[in-house]
Amino acid sequence: MRCRNKPGVVVAYFGWHPGYELFGDIHYWILILTTPAARTRCGRFSPPLGGTCQTGPIDTSDLTFDWASLFTRAEPLDVSTPVLLVILAIAAVLSIPRVTWQVFGLFTTLVHELGHALAAILTGRVVHGIRIRRNHSGDALSSGRGGVGPVVSGVMGYPAPAIVGALQLWSVFNGYTAMALFVGGVILLLTILVIRNLFGVLVVLASAAVSAALWFLATPEVQGYALLVIGIALLVGSVRGLATVVGVHTRRRDQLNTSDAYLLYRRTGVPSPVWLALFTVLIGASVVFAVWSYLNR
Repeated sequence: MRCRNKPGVVVAYFGWHPGYELFGDIHYWILILTTPAARTRCGRFSPPLGGTCQTGPIDTSDLTFDWASLFTRAEPLDVSTPVLLVILAIAAVLSIPRVTWQVFGLFTTLVHELGHALAAILTGRVVHGIRIRRNHSGDALSSGRGGVGPVVSGVMGYPAPAIVGALQLWSVFNGYTAMALFVGGVILLLTILVIRNLFGVLVVLASAAVSAALWFLATPEVQGYALLVIGIALLVGSVRGLATVVGVHTRRRDQLNTSDAYLLYRRTGVPSPVWLALFTVLIGASVVFAVWSYLNR
């Protein structure tokens, strides 16, 4: 096989400032791209021009995508302590230095706003739009009846990156890497429907491109390592976001309108420190869950 190459509506606004040739049979090519069995034969999708993955007739009976495999537990990734230290170092490089945080922080902001949006949907609200800006700020606009939805949506912004990061680590350590990667990619594609600014679209497309590259090009092991790096970096990013909003309340009070805790205070009358404490508890619980997932793998 050759592998060439109305009344009563409440509005909530929360911000966070591969024998067939390539063109011989399209259906066959799609199966090559989406079937793990074909991926194993080729090893990768783009071998040197003219290279062969396998000679002789090919049994195409397995070239169908097994959707059930997404939800079937695979062999968990074995992560030794030295490998974990390398993963931690890479995650730190992504999420701590200013130069890399300028890029990865945009993804963290996207997850933050998706936290607002998903919580709004789960409480029966309608999401009208999400915006992501260059300065790592963003906003999510939703509407609906009742007073609980806006509060739940408002709470789930800052903890969202930590929750997603912890769930990614649990998925890898428990053999559900493929499912985590697939679900994440679907969510990113659906997000395009609610992004309301060009820069936000670029952030979502870049994130989706990374997800697609991991799905189509990477081996299961590489996928697992990548999700660990991203998950840990999201945990760090969530802590950074918490520190930033605490700083707004303690040193930069002229920026209070950018704080979800302050917006929740204005909506409910419950003091901002209570909401900050709740953010801290949710983020801390996510970190503890991530550590527990590693220790009990």
